[in-house]
Amino acid sequence: MNEPPYAELHCTSNFSFLQSGSHPDELVRTAHALGYAAIAITDHETLAGIVRAHAAAKETGIRLVVGAQFAPIDALPLVVWARDRGGYANLCRLLTKGHAVGAASARRAAAGDAAAATACVLSLDDVAAHADGLIAGIPLAAALPASGADGGQDADLLEAILQWRDLFGDRLVGLAEVAREGDDEDRLGIYAAIGRKARLPLV
Repeated sequence: MNEPPYAELHCTSNFSFLQSGSHPDELVRTAHALGYAAIAITDHETLAGIVRAHAAAKETGIRLVVGAQFAPIDALPLVVWARDRGGYANLCRLLTKGHAVGAASARRAAAGDAAAATACVLSLDDVAAHADGLIAGIPLAAALPASGADGGQDADLLEAILQWRDLFGDRLVGLAEVAREGDDEDRLGIYAAIGRKARLPLV
């Protein structure tokens, strides 16, 4: 059977501390071995693993997509991918700004707060100022209430999605991810309803 090509768009490495355990180069080589068309490394608030991933991608020939994910203080969490060199430069500047603000906040916080010292503090306006050359995706699983959702009836959720759509336009997608916990069809149905209401294409 001829299966359509698959690309992993939301993948974290061990540079996302307490989230993943695999080295970026291991992820790239495994993606290549599995026949993926491409793999995106989208670590939390960092591009630290991209050099290793790039070396492995160059060695194997798989396409590497450079990205990152973060949770702005006033908007839904976001995954972004650089679509060109300008986008990569803007992503670097955005993360640099977020870590600078986080470091300043940590200095004002109580001494010895290691978690605060590594924080990346970004706002929707910060992202807007660096959005050129970036494609964005909303991880819908992270956007939904812990108790699930009602097919997108929550007006606050819809408004929050529209904030990003107003900024990115047709460069915004919804990430319809499943956890293989037995409720995949229900989740995908919820995501589809949200996509229809927000006019948000899903990947």
